Amino acid sequence: MAGELEKSLLNQHKEKHFTSGEIVRDIIIGVSDGLTVPFALAAGLSGANASSAIILTAGVAEVAAGAISMGLGGYLAAKSEADHYKRELQREQDEIIAVPDTEAAEVAEILSEYGVQPHEYTPVVNALRKNPQAWLDFMMKFELGLEKPDPKRAVKSAFTIAISYIVGGVVPLIPYMFIPIAKKAVLASVVLTLIALMIFGYAKGYFTGNKPVRSALETAFIGAIASAAAFGMAKALQG
Repeated sequence: MAGELEKSLLNQHKEKHFTSGEIVRDIIIGVSDGLTVPFALAAGLSGANASSAIILTAGVAEVAAGAISMGLGGYLAAKSEADHYKRELQREQDEIIAVPDTEAAEVAEILSEYGVQPHEYTPVVNALRKNPQAWLDFMMKFELGLEKPDPKRAVKSAFTIAISYIVGGVVPLIPYMFIPIAKKAVLASVVLTLIALMIFGYAKGYFTGNKPVRSALETAFIGAIASAAAFGMAKALQG
């Protein structure tokens, strides 16, 4: 009866938590870099009196190379996380078999940190000892703070970052497609990039539960600083 009541309460209460943090992180990395790096390259070439056609060609090449590089970086990072989890999983499994009493004491210690009294956590410890897989999952999550990674995480991360980089990288290059004079195109690129940063920041704030307007302004401000810094370095090297 109690179990049915709990299920009924859970069905009635649907929690609205945002659970796509890894995807959002990859999109943020890809789009933010895509908006700033190609913009700085294009702006730097504009100052060197290059034509819009040359700048566009160089920009497209940079976007392609950047997408591949960023995607590969995302893949390797996610793969490293998965490999680390596997190593720790095997180590923890070996410890449960070799020193079960010590691992059980660690469970008790973890529960006590949450204010659970000995007479309350003892049945929990005993129940986990009877279920090795649940015991292993508990130790991975609560002792080591590791969540089981998605087996497809590395590939998803690579594609998400790469595609996001391309989407972001195309934006500052659009004016060069239609304005043949580079010095005029760069002004349009600045405006378009700032607008894109604000839209991106607003969407990021909306989906992550933060204040969208504040997120839009922060993203535009940080993106503008990053772009200005990159542009300044490009100009300094040209000088």
